[in-house]
Amino acid sequence: MADAVQGTHRRVGEPSLTDLIERSAELKGQLVAFGQSARFDRWLTPLLLEAAGPERRLDEGEAIRIIDHFILRYRLPDGSTVVDRFVAGRKDLTAADREMLLGWRDPVEGIFEIQRKEGGAVVLLNLVDDLEYLTYSNVGRAAFRQVSKGSFLHTCLVPVHSAGGAWLVSGAMSSYPRSSATEIAQVALQLATSRPELVFRNPRKVEQGWQAMREDRAAFVEVCGGDELVLSPAEAEDLLNAYYRHRQESAVAAHPDRARGRRLPGLDLPFFELPPELAGSDTIGVIYDQVDGLNFYADYGMLRDLFADPALAGRRQYQDLLRTYLRQESIGPLPIRRLAAAHPETVDAVFQKLLRKPGFTWSEHGEALLRRRKPWYYANEPRPGVSVIGDRLSALACGVP
Repeated sequence: MADAVQGTHRRVGEPSLTDLIERSAELKGQLVAFGQSARFDRWLTPLLLEAAGPERRLDEGEAIRIIDHFILRYRLPDGSTVVDRFVAGRKDLTAADREMLLGWRDPVEGIFEIQRKEGGAVVLLNLVDDLEYLTYSNVGRAAFRQVSKGSFLHTCLVPVHSAGGAWLVSGAMSSYPRSSATEIAQVALQLATSRPELVFRNPRKVEQGWQAMREDRAAFVEVCGGDELVLSPAEAEDLLNAYYRHRQESAVAAHPDRARGRRLPGLDLPFFELPPELAGSDTIGVIYDQVDGLNFYADYGMLRDLFADPALAGRRQYQDLLRTYLRQESIGPLPIRRLAAAHPETVDAVFQKLLRKPGFTWSEHGEALLRRRKPWYYANEPRPGVSVIGDRLSALACGVP
């Protein structure tokens, strides 16, 4: 069940919701013109050309989505966004204008089911984060004239901050009839699994995600015999396929009503296939951590050998492998922490040889080293590696109207 719609509140002296929505239309028009000006061509044009493909064809809706994303979320070389530069360059903006514009940097992307209409607004249930949003359009109620309860929208929403709980459609808005529910649910599921950060806008889903991951990890340990494995690529694929098959069969057994009369994808097909950059490794490290979740590491067996025998640190291929683990942004601190904890007697010697620092000790300098090499990991709050979908999306995916 979705959380309740957040009500709108207005403090004395603040602009009314109607005034804010009207002002948002003016500001958005000015912001779009600013973002499409020549000063940003070097960044925006390549994005549009890439989306257009070799045929140089790009429909209007997709172009609007790309421009909207560029203006609100694209990071320029200095780390700022277009909207940051717009606000910085406009000294005439009021405090309410600035609050509204800067709030647009964090839009809500999703697949929405229309719950009902309320005056000039619609109440939308985001199938991805399972939250409801009281939504307006800065072009007026005409924007929702052709949509009805039970139909679906694919769009982005931005907040009207001073209105507390009111949202605005941003960019393109695509609508789909109620009859397309099953297909829409599959799109929403793909969005939820490929971009879990969208799910975790809902604090309840964060809590549920941690609980689901704990249960999933316990099942993994039971089926696979531990939370850290070193396998050949073929063995890793076979084991993971067996594990996922076991989990799906358990889910079917727990909810036979949902499976009755439906072909469940995956029961007769492989679930898991290693990407090429892992499939070519001699060994694969498979670690299911309590915080970092399930991860796969290339040539982990070779790295484990290094920590077991620090004399190997004198060999180029072992040095290169450890440097790769330290430098790559796709690899968090987890595997190095694990190996350091497993080999306390040798970890200092490994890093002393690699870094050419005889005074290096893991207990004193290890965490600082990881923070320097992987600041992105420490900059974000940990999130569960399991996305938990809402009841409504689950029902739609199973064909329940």
